[in-house]
Amino acid sequence: MDILNLIGRKQELFSEDIEKHENELCRIVSSSRFLVIGGAGSIGQATSKEIFKRNPRKLHVVDISENNMVELVRDIRSSFGYIDGDFQTFALDIGSIEYDAFWEADGEYDYVLNLSALKHVRSEKDPYTLMRMIDVNVFNTDKTLEQAINKGIKKYFCVSTDKAANPVNMMGASKRIMEMFLMRRSKDIAISTARFANVAFSDGSLLHGFNKRIEKKQPIVAPNDIKRYFVIPKESGELCLMSCIFGENRDIFFPKLSEELHLITFAEIAEKYLKEIGYEPYLCKDEAEARRLIHTLPAEKKWPCLFTTSDTTGEKDFEEFFTDKEVLDMERFMNLGVIKNTLNIEEDKLALFEDKISSLRAQRRWQKEEIVELFFKMIPDFGHKETGKYLDAKM
Repeated sequence: MDILNLIGRKQELFSEDIEKHENELCRIVSSSRFLVIGGAGSIGQATSKEIFKRNPRKLHVVDISENNMVELVRDIRSSFGYIDGDFQTFALDIGSIEYDAFWEADGEYDYVLNLSALKHVRSEKDPYTLMRMIDVNVFNTDKTLEQAINKGIKKYFCVSTDKAANPVNMMGASKRIMEMFLMRRSKDIAISTARFANVAFSDGSLLHGFNKRIEKKQPIVAPNDIKRYFVIPKESGELCLMSCIFGENRDIFFPKLSEELHLITFAEIAEKYLKEIGYEPYLCKDEAEARRLIHTLPAEKKWPCLFTTSDTTGEKDFEEFFTDKEVLDMERFMNLGVIKNTLNIEEDKLALFEDKISSLRAQRRWQKEEIVELFFKMIPDFGHKETGKYLDAKM
């Protein structure tokens, strides 16, 4: 399947920048040691492959998903074969004692790339998953940063999200708060990060869900009013690697907007997707009709679709990679922009956040409202609006 065509593009975004810097990328990667945390997710796998194919001295990949790790190894062996360097995977939770023991036993890396995250807006619906999101996106990041500093690691890269720019949901806000914690650690270690668009057909994404709906003979459902930027998995890996290798301390890389990178609705992609696999979209009026027609329409080369407006908590009408308060370097790369940050540590806010979350966890009881209130203190212009509706209540 031609993913580029589905997202309305003809060519890859970063090919010119990659080609221009390929020799330097290969020289640096082939002489360096890498740890990729969260390396079996869609972005982590793409980044791990970008590193592997440039023959690193060492590539260790850690992820909590044992199954995804198996697929990463099979994918790498099938695509690239083997390297002279030390390539190993470890199915570990980075918040665990086992990970700490693993780190203490080795920890000899030049670059640490943290791609672990809870990335779904739907994860903010209940207070328990929301607290885990904070733990993974903020505190595990800060923990691994401290470990990297103590071992004298050369560079720490951490993936952020476009949803951290003027955030409207708790996931984006948690990443914005993560960026604040990164800023504090940037006194002691070089850090760079990246904000980028939705990764087309990444695990758990709506587009990935299209594949599952076809496989299970179920209707296609998508919002027709939400527009998003999309990158393909390979581009997500290239962006992470470019920021990791070439980013200066506190830099945030993002894809430049162009004729190639433009906003597109999920419904538009769904229509292209169905046509590419030989079906005409058939628009249904409600879920019941869509579920009923799935038993008859496919035989007529039609597929029932439900395209609706979005009314769930945390959805942003459009996406942006930077705010009007951030300083940009748009000259260094052809298709990559860079947000330049000076050292600005909001120590009082960070202490407040740590103390409040620690207190709530010690009580083993907390309400979502308490965490939302804390987020507003951390990000005064936080655009969060509670609608009382969540994606889990939809087909």
